[in-house]
Amino acid sequence: MIRPRAALLACLLALPASAQKAKPLVPYPLKKHVLKNGLTLVRVPFHSPGLVAYYTVVRVGSRNEVEEGHTGFAHFFEHMMFKGTPSWPEGGREALLGKLGFDENAFTSDDVTVYHVSGPSSGLEKLVELEADRFRNLQYGEATFQTEAKAVLGEYHKNAASPFLKIEEELSSTAFTRHTYRHTTLGFYEDIKKMPGYYEYSKEFFRRWYTPDNTLVFVVGDFDDQKLLEWAEKHYGGWTGKAAKVDIPKEPPQTAGRSVHIDWNTPTLPRHIYAWHAPATSPSTPDGAIQNVLASYLSGPTSPLHKDLVLTRHLCESVGSSFSDHRDPSLFTLTATLKEEKHRPEVAAAFDAQVKALASGKVDSKRVQDTKDHLRYALLMGLETPDQVALQLGYHAGVLGTPDGLELLYQAISRVRPEQLVQFARKHLAEKNRTVLALTHKPPQPQSEGGRP
Repeated sequence: MIRPRAALLACLLALPASAQKAKPLVPYPLKKHVLKNGLTLVRVPFHSPGLVAYYTVVRVGSRNEVEEGHTGFAHFFEHMMFKGTPSWPEGGREALLGKLGFDENAFTSDDVTVYHVSGPSSGLEKLVELEADRFRNLQYGEATFQTEAKAVLGEYHKNAASPFLKIEEELSSTAFTRHTYRHTTLGFYEDIKKMPGYYEYSKEFFRRWYTPDNTLVFVVGDFDDQKLLEWAEKHYGGWTGKAAKVDIPKEPPQTAGRSVHIDWNTPTLPRHIYAWHAPATSPSTPDGAIQNVLASYLSGPTSPLHKDLVLTRHLCESVGSSFSDHRDPSLFTLTATLKEEKHRPEVAAAFDAQVKALASGKVDSKRVQDTKDHLRYALLMGLETPDQVALQLGYHAGVLGTPDGLELLYQAISRVRPEQLVQFARKHLAEKNRTVLALTHKPPQPQSEGGRP
């Protein structure tokens, strides 16, 4: 028996791309309501009897950390949002949510902070009350703040045991010289160590960015729409404040190629990364859509790079791209995990050859269309639960600045033409606009004993 949701998806997948353009790509209606204080509430009825997902998206990330010495606060503040209020002191809210059957967590990116809760719709009224309370009335003392600051430092140390954090740090700080994307979401290490002394600043950060006009709430699943609107007005209506206006430093054009090398002293496979400065993802331009297609076209499972380096010559464990949509101009990347260090020149030559071929006008129109179809179908197949739908809708809304950001992006992806990939490569994938990162396993040298060799 085919469920209604599955039947709808099957119908969408059966349609050719040209026929789908006239229809919404996301097969679930978005009902938007903006409260007088600026909070945007998006309701998405979804066939999930008894279940609901509740996502709160705050448009603040490490991008907003413009003051010198104060990086990492967007991520740090994600932790502080679980510290309680006068009505529900730390631990009380979590205990009640657990009793009601809810599961919750949060994450921070360069551009947004997302708080997500999922569970039974029977507890939705209480959930709205609890979420509104912590966003309106968060309260924590200096001792609690300092304890959590040390926990964040511990999180940094844990992540630093893997090469991925070091790669991100070195690539960002080399490619960017002014924009706040030059530090990771965790922040600069020296800044994290100083966080315990910034208690007063932390409260200012909350006032700046945790405001109703800077927040979107997505509710997806089984709920009474009228009651949800009433609960939202009741509990969020008294929330006040306006988001701060800050000048994000603009990154100047890169005029010469850059490179950075990492020696990693514990066993790991070599890495090779090309990163080019590239435009932001925006509803008003096709740039983000082009990059989503290009990342898969150049390095996906059907790409010549994958077939050559992974399947045929076995030089790499994997090739890919770490591209993700950003509010501001960021990086478009090609990445490779090499099997052996000696293969690096061949991998670099393969990267160069594919980029050069594309910039010269060599593009496979059929594979471009296949790539777009794959992106569309993969998205739809990943919208199986209220949680999955809320995550995709909420994250893209935060980045693109509009509740229908996901729909707009994927409609733009469906319109990408092969020649746009060529034009993008010619304009942006130039050597002078590129940063190359190489990571090599280099065991530490043995220490001599007693000063003797």
